[in-house]
Amino acid sequence: MELLSEETVVDYLISKDLFSTDEEIKVEVLAGGVSNTVLAISTSTKNLVLKQALPALKVAELWEADPRRAIVEADALKLFHGLNPEIVPELVFVDPIEFVVIMKRVPLASRVWKSDLLGGIYRPQVARTLGTTLAQWHNFGASNPDAHSKFMEDALFDQLRIDPFYRFVANKNINLRESINRLIGELEKDKSTIVHGDFSPKNFMVTEDDHVYVLDFEVMHVGNPVFDLAFIMAHLLCKFFHAPNADEAAELSNIAKTFLNAYLEQSQIAPTLVLHTALITLARVEGKSPVNYLSQLEQEKIQLLTKKVLLDQKTEDVMTLFDVSQR
Repeated sequence: MELLSEETVVDYLISKDLFSTDEEIKVEVLAGGVSNTVLAISTSTKNLVLKQALPALKVAELWEADPRRAIVEADALKLFHGLNPEIVPELVFVDPIEFVVIMKRVPLASRVWKSDLLGGIYRPQVARTLGTTLAQWHNFGASNPDAHSKFMEDALFDQLRIDPFYRFVANKNINLRESINRLIGELEKDKSTIVHGDFSPKNFMVTEDDHVYVLDFEVMHVGNPVFDLAFIMAHLLCKFFHAPNADEAAELSNIAKTFLNAYLEQSQIAPTLVLHTALITLARVEGKSPVNYLSQLEQEKIQLLTKKVLLDQKTEDVMTLFDVSQR
């Protein structure tokens, strides 16, 4: 595959008949995390985003990933834009050879929810919308097995989630290995619904009036819905431990509770949610892709709490992890 850049992308777009040679095309490099080249493409009439899946992720540890995940994302955008056009961007173009996806860009004034949370901006309505939306998607996937066919690729979920988050941490912690292997087995055996796979604050864009857009569907697969719930709860737990004071930690605890309650209004949660949340949170410190904002002390507190939960197996309520007194 040819990796596109700010310098080469215009010729590529013209060669695919997406733009004409007489259009003024502006290109901007966007922060795309570690797994994609992401470019904003704009003209006087169009605002688009181009993503090209990288064959190896930009992290310190070796982390290879099949770029076919771009095709998964294109299929997911088509499906979920049809279900929630107000929340999911519209697919414009997919190149299955160069693993390129182009979609309409969300409003330019939108902000990344992760940045809001880290900046002390707490809006429970965003959490409520996300909880409601995720429950709707899980319920749709569970009741529409015909929609599963495009998302049955197990290897992508293994490469991007099981291996770097679960097995990597298990290999570092022999005393946790048995517990983690049981959680892996739970994920691998359940094929009940369509799972987003990257339901994370970095993938939600929000407007000033709390409108929410959900992005990054490349890890979508048929699996266990507990993963999506644990993935976002783990991100919120990291931010809870990073909060500068008890009041802001309480705000983040409320965000987590609001999200979970909205989900529970329409769907159920697995009793192992607390264990998956603890493990994924630990992986944000000890996994292949640790978060970059936690201090050494915050990391140590997370390690102490999550390893205790995984070892004793006694904690039942995931909200127990958000007890302000544990910070």
